[in-house]
Amino acid sequence: MQKRDLSFWQMWNLSFGFFGVQIAYALQSANISRIFATLGADPHDLSFFWILPPLMGMIVQPLVGTWSDKTWCRWGRRKPYLYVGALVAVAVMAFLPNAGSLGLTVKMAMSFGLVMLMLLDTSINMAMQPFKMMVGDMVNERQKAKAYSIQSLLCNAGSLVGYLFPYIFTWVGISNIAPEGVIPDSVIYSFYVGAAILILCVLYTGASVKEMNPEEYAAFHNLKKQEESQEQKQSLLKLLAHAPKAFWQIGLVQFFSWLAFLYMWTYTNGGIAETVWHTTDVASAGYQAAGDWVGVLFAVQAVGSILWAMVLPLFKNVKVGYAVSLVLGGLGFISTSMIHDQYLLFISFLLIGCGWAAMLAMPFALLTNSLSGGSMGAYLGLFNCTICLPQIIAALIGGVILKLVGGEQIMMLVVAGVALMAGAVAVFGIQTKKEA
Repeated sequence: MQKRDLSFWQMWNLSFGFFGVQIAYALQSANISRIFATLGADPHDLSFFWILPPLMGMIVQPLVGTWSDKTWCRWGRRKPYLYVGALVAVAVMAFLPNAGSLGLTVKMAMSFGLVMLMLLDTSINMAMQPFKMMVGDMVNERQKAKAYSIQSLLCNAGSLVGYLFPYIFTWVGISNIAPEGVIPDSVIYSFYVGAAILILCVLYTGASVKEMNPEEYAAFHNLKKQEESQEQKQSLLKLLAHAPKAFWQIGLVQFFSWLAFLYMWTYTNGGIAETVWHTTDVASAGYQAAGDWVGVLFAVQAVGSILWAMVLPLFKNVKVGYAVSLVLGGLGFISTSMIHDQYLLFISFLLIGCGWAAMLAMPFALLTNSLSGGSMGAYLGLFNCTICLPQIIAALIGGVILKLVGGEQIMMLVVAGVALMAGAVAVFGIQTKKEA
């Protein structure tokens, strides 16, 4: 079967639902530390709350990948998992920000919040993974970089919207402060609106995309039926044992990269509250204003990522472009410790966006061209462990590192910068097909 080209709008439709999913993910990323700090969590324990999201991703995404490789039904191959994940995410987004409004004790409110966080990240992971798989399934090798770039664009656009919601709602007059232990309405309404957009975007992709049937899929990926069946019967451990070298080499870069961004999500709120608003009181208007400003900074990062994604194709050497992106991101992280003006922080987060742009597109484009079609979903699910495991390790040691750097949360962003620099060095260890 000739591997046909898809039009721009076909590739757009494949990933459009990712826009809604990423709004949910951005709301989680920018507000989880703020939510649990407001509920009463100690700053030295904040990183522990970030263990659940990557842990659930590490469990869920390989399973979704493996199961969906074997799923062929009237609803499609990947789409059933997309629908289930999106529906659960919408329900949980209605409950999570209300953890402090249910009359519970501090301990019970945090326990309720943790359960909701676990369910939210499980459902987001279940909804997110099918988009990566559908591009791998339905786009030929020549167009994959473009298709993942479109997905990256929609991802960053969704992040931009999600990050700005609390700031926008505060600007229009919705309360940004609340009694001690209660999440402000600006955050609660952000989650409500994000949930509505998520389900609408997912329904659009579901209606506009028709997945291949088993025969078309086998022909498109040059698979014989027997070969595809044998690949799908292999256990995850066997697939991991036979993973291409690129899987592990890119995985090392991922380790440093995702460790860095876990610390950004965990400590930016407290860090800029200390250095710009000069407060550590989570019930203060200054701390909540810093929380809103984190959303703005993360939105600036998304803008930087979109702009840098247009520059990346100009690099003739892919690995040089990847490494330069991570170095710029590392410089952005390190510079946050030297800046005490909220607007000058835009420069830092524009640079951080350069690293994020490379992280979103390059690893999956490099990996999927090294894989066969039969176990595409399983391998992409396993590869997600190179995103989740670094975050779990970073979360476990975050409190220890915070003590080592003097208890200043902004110094954790310096640690993040050093990690990205190490990732840039590791890029040059990736062996491409041509070099192999």
